[in-house]
Amino acid sequence: MKNVVAVLIAAIGICFGVAGFALATPDRGRYIPPDDTIVEVTGDKRTGFTIEYYDGSSISPPTDSEARAECSEYDTEAARVRCRTEVRVWYRDLGELKRALNYAQSPRARDAKAGGAMT
Repeated sequence: MKNVVAVLIAAIGICFGVAGFALATPDRGRYIPPDDTIVEVTGDKRTGFTIEYYDGSSISPPTDSEARAECSEYDTEAARVRCRTEVRVWYRDLGELKRALNYAQSPRARDAKAGGAMT
């Protein structure tokens, strides 16, 4: 009889412990991305991009023309070419990231993830 009581007390303790842990960690099963995760990109290279992060902060890099103007201030031709190349790659990548985020947030992407037919 003592063993049965001990087992019941242990089982009740475990149940309350598990329930307490579950209540104390409500986001346990939900993924929370790092604060610096990019959640939205708006704009274009002509008018400028705005990059928004999960933590609510945002940055707005210079427009394409502003960035190119800054590149022309470098002393050597090689530095100016490198700068212009970096600007082209930066804006190309921002455009691709914007399209990827738009797709990921679209109903079509959710259907594909759920196993539905893509149209």
